[in-house]
Amino acid sequence: MDPDTLARVVPGVSSLEKLSENVFKSILQVKIGPVGGSFSGNLQLEDLSAPNSFTLRAQQNSKIGNANADVKIRLEPVGDIETTVTFDGDVKISGMLAGMGQRVLGGVANTLTSQFFSNLEREIRNNEN
Repeated sequence: MDPDTLARVVPGVSSLEKLSENVFKSILQVKIGPVGGSFSGNLQLEDLSAPNSFTLRAQQNSKIGNANADVKIRLEPVGDIETTVTFDGDVKISGMLAGMGQRVLGGVANTLTSQFFSNLEREIRNNEN
């Protein structure tokens, strides 16, 4: 939940500025299929139950469309040195983004999810050394 760590592990984040306790101003650079853009808006951490779970709520706007997402993230210890991370989310999009079709957006969602977990794994390994 550390802002500097979030900025390193969330794909596309180029800026994350703390506005209040659990609210951040964010700028993301994302390429979705043939369209890319800069998104700006807020990220909020809600329903905090540290260290077990939280909800990440994002409201992002750009020239190519808007995206609002709610992602529930759960962390469950498995033994002494492992943690299972599960998530479930809902995203609403509008503008040019909404016209891109489920196949393109599904592929982008899978890619961003993969990048997130790769970044998270790298971050954990770097902190172990």
